[in-house]
Amino acid sequence: MSGVDWDAVYRSYAPLVEQATTRADLSDLIWEMQGELGTSHAYEMGGDHRKPPSVALGYLGADLRFDAGDASWEIVRIVRGDPWDASADSPLNAVGVEARVGERIVAVGGVPVSAELPPQALLVHQAGAKVQLTLKGVAGSDATLREATVTTLADEVPARYREWVEKKRAWVHEHSQGRVGYFHLPDMMAAGFAEFHRYFGAECEREALVVDVRYNRGGHVSQLLLEKVARRRIGYNHTRWGRPGSYPEDAAAGPVVALTNEHAGSDGDIFSHNFKQMKIGPLVGTRTWGGVVGIWPRHTLVDGTQTTQPEYAYWFSDVGWGIENYGTDPDIEVDNAPQDHVAGRDRQLETAVATALAKISPTAAPVRRDGPRPRLARPALPPRRRG
Repeated sequence: MSGVDWDAVYRSYAPLVEQATTRADLSDLIWEMQGELGTSHAYEMGGDHRKPPSVALGYLGADLRFDAGDASWEIVRIVRGDPWDASADSPLNAVGVEARVGERIVAVGGVPVSAELPPQALLVHQAGAKVQLTLKGVAGSDATLREATVTTLADEVPARYREWVEKKRAWVHEHSQGRVGYFHLPDMMAAGFAEFHRYFGAECEREALVVDVRYNRGGHVSQLLLEKVARRRIGYNHTRWGRPGSYPEDAAAGPVVALTNEHAGSDGDIFSHNFKQMKIGPLVGTRTWGGVVGIWPRHTLVDGTQTTQPEYAYWFSDVGWGIENYGTDPDIEVDNAPQDHVAGRDRQLETAVATALAKISPTAAPVRRDGPRPRLARPALPPRRRG
């Protein structure tokens, strides 16, 4: 309990219960009381709250802009997600729809749109439903109307996330002339584990690698990923009909740089810190969130409220308990300012790529993929003499 007199805390907060007039007041009171512990992950959630009405909005995975000229909504940008996964791509990209930037939405389900009635207003309670859109051709070139039936998204975050990752990866490849690989870890749970194995095998074949853990939501698989990122190839396995594969398998071919920020927390904190401590490579970005006291949510109160108590505290040989309530500092501090975002610039990623390129040694001899093959044939015997 970090020396906190919990009985005294209880006596201090208990009289305030009589002043709580709503269920939300009680939640606030529990949050304040648990805050006395001074640790991360001390939550209160659920319970007998009055639930607001559910509004299942259907999404188109696109950015729209009102065109006052004909009271339509112009498609300014269409999200490009996973073309093989309909739940992670804009439905406007679907076969048979194939909407174009510049086309305009003039009606949804036969109801005309307007400034006061945008397409989103007509997509309420339409999540995952088939909806008919009336589209008008690109302004100034084609005024014909066409009907297209789309299956809306219940959540467009997967599509926008995939587009974000692929744009970052393409930028890294372009600005490093293909020498640096890139992938992002959104968390240290199933999604992050899947993202790692989606990209690592291909990206680690480049001369250097950037591992982006910004906005990492935490979890519990950091040690599994760190041990793979820390691999160094020391040889190659040659197969008769295939390309040589590194030994250890899927090991980075060159220097590795990690990228983090203040939104990387929990197991994202742990990954960032131990990436430095294990001397895998430099850490670029800003100081992480600072919450590594873990929990095991399993206790409920009488009305179904769930509370989380600190149960796992992490100690490391270099900073002791020091990551909790502080985070870990990057080796190279770089922040993205608001004006960078407006300009579409990612200075943190720029620095990470520059650092990775600088660490590729021009003189270091790479591990050879091949070389003189073994010659196992017996030497030719001298001709036998006759007579």
